[in-house]
Amino acid sequence: MEVRKLAGEERYAAYLTAVYCFHSRVEDVEARHEHQLNVTIEDWGAFDDNNTLMARVINNHFNFYLDGTAVKAGGIGAVATLPEYRNSGAIRAIFKDLLPEAYANGEVISALYPFKHEFYRKFGYETVIGWSQYSLTPELLCRYRFDGEVVKWKQGSPVDDFLAVYNAFAPQYNLAHKRTEEQMLEHMKAEKEYIDRRFSYVLKENGEPIAYVIFKDIKNDPAAILQVQECAWTCRDGFRAVLGFLARFEADYGTIELRLPAGIDLLRVIVTPNAYAVKETVFPNFMVRVINAKKLLETIKKPGDCDFTIKITDEMIPENNRTYRVLSDRVETVGERFAANEESAADTTPKADLEINVRALGQLAIGGLTMDEALLRTDVTVNAKEEMLRRVFIPKKIYVGEHF
Repeated sequence: MEVRKLAGEERYAAYLTAVYCFHSRVEDVEARHEHQLNVTIEDWGAFDDNNTLMARVINNHFNFYLDGTAVKAGGIGAVATLPEYRNSGAIRAIFKDLLPEAYANGEVISALYPFKHEFYRKFGYETVIGWSQYSLTPELLCRYRFDGEVVKWKQGSPVDDFLAVYNAFAPQYNLAHKRTEEQMLEHMKAEKEYIDRRFSYVLKENGEPIAYVIFKDIKNDPAAILQVQECAWTCRDGFRAVLGFLARFEADYGTIELRLPAGIDLLRVIVTPNAYAVKETVFPNFMVRVINAKKLLETIKKPGDCDFTIKITDEMIPENNRTYRVLSDRVETVGERFAANEESAADTTPKADLEINVRALGQLAIGGLTMDEALLRTDVTVNAKEEMLRRVFIPKKIYVGEHF
């Protein structure tokens, strides 16, 4: 088996693999031939001894916010293996090459949407809750009202107001992507507006944008569903403007589906006549992996008196298998690198305050796991300085808005 990045006709073969494995219905695949030859995404393939493509993995490039700082990140997508090559280790072989290269290229974290969580845990990924969805009827928002300016976005118009709101909103949430205008447009555009029925509105106060709502109209019996695909706000009034705008649709929709960042519990802040009627659904369909543990620890916010040691094990990126001293302004390497499967006795450095696998480290650093929860895991051991660790690894707001 050989693993390599794809080029030329190999990219078209990978496209056909994805069409087959993801049950796509494409009338004319040949029409996509030329386009696939010219795409520039980072696309990996595993080939058998006859140079036939067995499996492919795409590593999309993002800049995800981490405690207010945008860091390089990878977004794993289009993972597909042809049926005749399944259980051959093809995907593992790709990850074995892809992950160390991601480290070398400066990525700090990697993320994906799993078809099966256990499959990706083998490669160091772990579950993170990126958002919650609330289902409610419009009349439950009757106590909210927005009397400012509401502007419907038209296809082909600038996205400046939306991007301005997003740029004020996103840095507060770990895993939110630092978007370009083109990427903002991807979240808003509809090829056929009244067929796709995706609509975008910006909400303004005194001429300034303070929020936006992007929603899709879902046909449903006996009443349609207003599915908020994304909303963002710049301030408290902006959040209340979102709720007031949605309250206007009482005559149009039977249900509103509202997606909010993890860490914002609508039921704790909403003023409604009947909180029992608001239903929350949590989606565990996102996973995160640490690519560069040292950079991750350097990036996260820490208290001014921060000082602890951490021993990290990583089965696939050898550079992460070290013990570090984490201070408020720097991270120092302690001792030599070790193998992830070695006994701790092989490491001559003193026992670290925290011993942890990269799977749990990603959860903790991003703020998707509390220390109380971490202590229930079998791959986390606190030997000392628990009070300090509880002040470093705190719950944080998380928002996953990209699809890949």
